[in-house]
Amino acid sequence: MSTRHLVDPELLPLLEVFPPIVLDREQLPQIRAGMEQMRAQLAAAVPEFPNVTVTEYRAPGPPDAPDVRVLVYRPAEAVPSLPALLWIHGGGYVLGSAEQDDAQLKTFVSELNCLVASVDYRLAPETPHPGPVEDCYAALKWLHANAETLGVDRQRIAIGGASAGGGLAAGLALLARDRGEVPVSFQLLIYPMLDDRTAVLADPHPFTGEFIWNHAANHFGWSALLGQPPGSPDVSPYAAAARAENLAGLPATFINTGALDLFLEEDIEYARRLTRAGVPTELHVYPGAYHGFNLVPTARVSQAFQRDILNALRRAFYG
Repeated sequence: MSTRHLVDPELLPLLEVFPPIVLDREQLPQIRAGMEQMRAQLAAAVPEFPNVTVTEYRAPGPPDAPDVRVLVYRPAEAVPSLPALLWIHGGGYVLGSAEQDDAQLKTFVSELNCLVASVDYRLAPETPHPGPVEDCYAALKWLHANAETLGVDRQRIAIGGASAGGGLAAGLALLARDRGEVPVSFQLLIYPMLDDRTAVLADPHPFTGEFIWNHAANHFGWSALLGQPPGSPDVSPYAAAARAENLAGLPATFINTGALDLFLEEDIEYARRLTRAGVPTELHVYPGAYHGFNLVPTARVSQAFQRDILNALRRAFYG
């Protein structure tokens, strides 16, 4: 059954040009190369942000692992005591790079007068869990430890990401809470990939997951990250945050997703459970929107999506 009739008309053009994602291990290097080529082409059309600088750093990696590459976006004019966002890119745990959200991160810096550190974590299946989330934790510790040098306010360090990056951010929030080493002030979860069990539901939602990121891709991504079939017993909550039994003590949270997104129900359920645990939580569901719909920036629903994110970060940073 097609759900195309439910798609916001302003979002339909992307579906005509976005290539279907068919993932398998043998083709993954070529798929990554193709995605990087597409990212570079899109980047060429992005306007300049002369008020934003980008600097590459290397954070000490997890034990027995390489250093973690981090791209730091900041205002060109030095500003003391900046709020900061540790950003984690998406890509189903198997695709993507720290550069891929370049325009979005520059917009955050320009609009919110903040610093953004984008983590180039290792990808699955070459590096399964816990490698990716430990890379993100190493970057978070580095950001906190170097706050004075970077001009960052240690009490205003937020974490966030989109899709698999949102899933890693949610796992990272749990890890930071449980280790008690680095305070996290806020988590921004953009259509996050939170629950491996969605990949094996006996009765999946009939109106989600047709476009951009589908059930087959989801099964591949989770299998790659976990190193075992999704839905297996004893999956770590740091890999799939929806598996966490206790959500109390997590930072204030923003979650958004599309009504046609494969992650719709797991995102709504996570928001519900956060509220039940006493965590201040803001949830948005956008009608007619599939996964990654904000790639059509001119659509009114995408503009609402962007406005809601900026407003949430502004409140988190400045009250």
